[in-house]
Amino acid sequence: MGAVAIEPRTGTKASGLNRQRVRDGLSTAVRLSRQVFVALRQPQAVISVVLLALLLISSLGVVVSAHENRELFNTLSQLQAERDGYQREWSQLLLEQSALSAHGRVERLASERFGMSVPGKEDVVLVPVMAPIVVSR
Repeated sequence: MGAVAIEPRTGTKASGLNRQRVRDGLSTAVRLSRQVFVALRQPQAVISVVLLALLLISSLGVVVSAHENRELFNTLSQLQAERDGYQREWSQLLLEQSALSAHGRVERLASERFGMSVPGKEDVVLVPVMAPIVVSR
């Protein structure tokens, strides 16, 4: 396969018309750009451009802050669910601790495993508190 080059015909009415359209388009573009530059020199136009820039920056800030707010809310919801799970577990552990440390259970285990019993009044001996010994130098 070979490459085929198509060259525009010169001297035809269609190519002359296209060139004229291009020239007219360029002259219109140059004229409009001159008008824009002249308009930008006016204080009202400069103020409008500055306000438009501030509006765009502000709208981007709103979008970013809304996105961050959603992310933080999702994180907060996850942390609250985790906290609730820990609170349930803590409550269950407190119930288990109170059940395991009940006086009746401790007394029963002490008598079964170690052969211990509650002493009677005649077996209780009170030891008087001695005055502390003071050593002077």
